[in-house]
Amino acid sequence: MNLKTVDPEIYDLIKAEEQRQAEQISLIPSENEVSDAVKEAVGSVLMNKYSEGQPGKRYYQGNQFIDAIESLAESRALSLFGLNRETWHVNVQPVTGSIANFASYAAVLKPGDKMLAMSLYDGGHLTHGWKLPDTGKPISFTSRIYDTYFYNVDPKTRVFDYTQIEARANEVKPQILISGGTAYPREIDHQKMRAIADSVGAIYMADVAHEAGLIAGGANLSPFPYAHLVTMTTRKTLRGPIGAMVFANKKLLGEGVADAIDFAVFPALQGGPQNHSIAGIAVSLHEAAQPEFKEYAKNCVSNAQLLASELASAGFDVVTGGTDKHLILIDLRSKGISGKEAAEKLESIGIISNKNTVPGETGKPWNPSGLRLGTPTLTTRNYTNEQIKELAKKITDIISE
Repeated sequence: MNLKTVDPEIYDLIKAEEQRQAEQISLIPSENEVSDAVKEAVGSVLMNKYSEGQPGKRYYQGNQFIDAIESLAESRALSLFGLNRETWHVNVQPVTGSIANFASYAAVLKPGDKMLAMSLYDGGHLTHGWKLPDTGKPISFTSRIYDTYFYNVDPKTRVFDYTQIEARANEVKPQILISGGTAYPREIDHQKMRAIADSVGAIYMADVAHEAGLIAGGANLSPFPYAHLVTMTTRKTLRGPIGAMVFANKKLLGEGVADAIDFAVFPALQGGPQNHSIAGIAVSLHEAAQPEFKEYAKNCVSNAQLLASELASAGFDVVTGGTDKHLILIDLRSKGISGKEAAEKLESIGIISNKNTVPGETGKPWNPSGLRLGTPTLTTRNYTNEQIKELAKKITDIISE
């Protein structure tokens, strides 16, 4: 029997969400819309199979086709980013970016080791070891295990000064230096970050959860020539289902890092992988390898730049003055409205965004001063320049009311 017959309550809620997504536009940078092919793979019988372990090394029988699917996802991931198995290992099993990051730490660090990462208020991520700056209270579980420190953007330009990051690294002497986050709109210079890591004997890890699709499409710089570890999610600009991947450079970290990563994912952090999601990831990687995806990645950036320009012209304080990516951060303090209030106003007219902290934040995380916007979904929907300008006007009008 179908879902409508078995559970009409859940069926109705899914249909309502389907209608909401169709009628509203998501400007959340970490959201996108997958293809029907990806949905078909994720909704398949693959969810019936349990497959603890790695391809060819499972704890259950009957995994020959699961092995083939996961191996295909791995090979497609390496191929998409121009990598080879002799140098790079990839694990496609993490169910979230948080797991991918924690598996990376578990594979190469010891409890108590020092981590240096981007401050959450300046665009970083909770999983990079966030703890409250005023009290030192651990927020991420990472900060309960490792000794975490942070670097900041320049308070005037709100972009990174790599000389300042280098000075901070020399002060902290971390075992791992992490770049990447959720709300930093400018390109990260991976070559400089690797040089800083080398200068203090640290591992360089690039978390490109947001930029993965832009890197695959050639619209953003690749970390792979420089990083020891690269983590990414698959749902944002890569336009896949919920999931994540860990890439480890075996020549830089040693052959043993492959087993260490795999062990950290399973059995240390997860049980059996979500085979249906891995199949969906494989499909999205195949789609990202097509020529038209390069156009999509390029348009994600140009659409964000147009939206940022329109909002700046309307008097908004666009952090860093623009963007190199798919995301825009707006500091609303000059408008006298909080990020939460702005996001709620936008939702009332069918524009979905999210409140966010900004550099020099004076509010609270639950009611911060910023608004974060992104273009993955509107680019998937082939918004024109005129539609983006109209969207900017709607944002301006509703927030200014």
